[in-house]
Amino acid sequence: MVSSTHYLATEAGHHALKRGGNVVDAGATMFFCLTVLKPYLAGVAGETPILVYWADEGKVLAVNGQGPAPRAATIDWFEEQGYRLIPEDGFLPAVVPGSFDAWLTLLEEYGTFSLADILEPAIRLAGEGFPVYPGLQRALEASADRFRKEWPTSAEAYLPDGEVPEVGTVIRNPDWACTFTMVSETEKRERRGGRSAGIDAARDHFYRGPIAEAIIEFMQTFKCKDVYGQEHTGLLTLEDLAGYRARIEEPITTNYRGLDVYKCNTWCQGAVLLQQLNILEGYDLASMGHNTVEYLHTWIECAKLAFADREHYYADPDFVDVPLEKLLSKEYAEERRELIDPDRASLELRPGGVPPIKMKKSEEGDWFEGDTVHLEAVDGTGNMLSATPSGAWIRTSPLVPGLGFCMGTRAQMLHLDRNHVERLEPGKKPSTTLTPSLVTRDGKPYMVFGTPGGDQQDQWTLQLFLNHVDFGLDIQLALDQPTVHSRHFPGSFWPHAAYPGRVHVEPRIPGEVRRGLEAKGHEVVVSRPWSHGRCLAIRYDPETGIIYGGASPRTAEAYAMGW
Repeated sequence: MVSSTHYLATEAGHHALKRGGNVVDAGATMFFCLTVLKPYLAGVAGETPILVYWADEGKVLAVNGQGPAPRAATIDWFEEQGYRLIPEDGFLPAVVPGSFDAWLTLLEEYGTFSLADILEPAIRLAGEGFPVYPGLQRALEASADRFRKEWPTSAEAYLPDGEVPEVGTVIRNPDWACTFTMVSETEKRERRGGRSAGIDAARDHFYRGPIAEAIIEFMQTFKCKDVYGQEHTGLLTLEDLAGYRARIEEPITTNYRGLDVYKCNTWCQGAVLLQQLNILEGYDLASMGHNTVEYLHTWIECAKLAFADREHYYADPDFVDVPLEKLLSKEYAEERRELIDPDRASLELRPGGVPPIKMKKSEEGDWFEGDTVHLEAVDGTGNMLSATPSGAWIRTSPLVPGLGFCMGTRAQMLHLDRNHVERLEPGKKPSTTLTPSLVTRDGKPYMVFGTPGGDQQDQWTLQLFLNHVDFGLDIQLALDQPTVHSRHFPGSFWPHAAYPGRVHVEPRIPGEVRRGLEAKGHEVVVSRPWSHGRCLAIRYDPETGIIYGGASPRTAEAYAMGW
């Protein structure tokens, strides 16, 4: 079974499995398709965290596909240019592309398909085209003026005849198809020296060869305007790209009611879900009742504590000694649990080990917080894969001439405050919000899940997981339930907005529950119907071999498919 946030990518991953591929082959196939189908949410120059359960070895591994900041990116440089924050757009927040090498690294170690076979469906979608759907049309409409006025390469690709295409119009990206056809041909030529030789040749073509050269030539000659109105060329160099390699790492984990839940390290936000689980394990959630005032208040207050720790402690573990052993301990969870007042919402930011922080409400305006795609795969041998690719959105950076894709802007998540744990440093990886999840029970495969959604990812997916584990709902019912999320803590994306006490709820949360939350001091904001988590989940039963999957109907584009 496979699932992804676009039905055509899901179909391509399903076909990969039916052709005899494994979860890595299917996952990589879906990834490249999603970068074509959803260019406003993910691109090949973005970043990807991946979790894999490998049945033959009985182990879980994580792939660190987050690229680092350029060597020339320093706090001094930004201060000299008059910046208070790293902008969300343009070339200055660009980091080294991580996604492409993340998938190459995993394919080389665990895949069976050639890279040419992996790329073929995406090349076909880019070259022959696919129908514009409502979400893509809305994204192009939002960026159309900027494309026309500032970014002619983006306008040429996505505004046929200078206009936003209608829903149902077939749209193509021939430059993307040409770029990765050349990558495929490079891999094919060198594959005669072995599988690894072919993949290494593709890697060199991207990070040291023609693609890298085109990227740097554009970024060093085209001045790109940012949200502050400044125009700059980029800070990335050929040396930055040539020195990058994704890597396979140990994941981090906790046990919740007999289930081992795995996440990537603190170069992403995944530990917040583990911290929330540790705190919530001390409550009888089922007895509270699903989506009652008592349950949601407890859940929200728990989320505030975990995200306060994220703000104070999480960063690239290559640069910061994150006290994960303490943060993920059951003893620490007990201490944190005692801070939750069952009758009153906290309006402070309360990281562990330091005094509470009084927060100021950000200027009004619900800032865009980024979004992404998600994909999962489970094969017949019990291998499982969960990945949340993102970055290189066409909204925040122009297409590189001749390549058909743009650069990422993930460095906006780093800070220019020298005392912040996430301060900008050359070569440092931003702690992305991207956070796939994987679960085993007694060392055997159990479940993979995830969602797009920025800071909300580990809030929406936690509710999905609890719906299934604590409230006994099957996968699709668990996905369909209305959700809430907190905006109490500083956001990861520019301008790092915070709204103390604010809780967004889907309107299917009953009115009496909303009023009950307000009585406890929460500021309740009712979201649009069916607008929260675009969660996906696949559950594997090792006793029967049966696989259960589902996709949230929100946005009407995600799909799960199996046989």
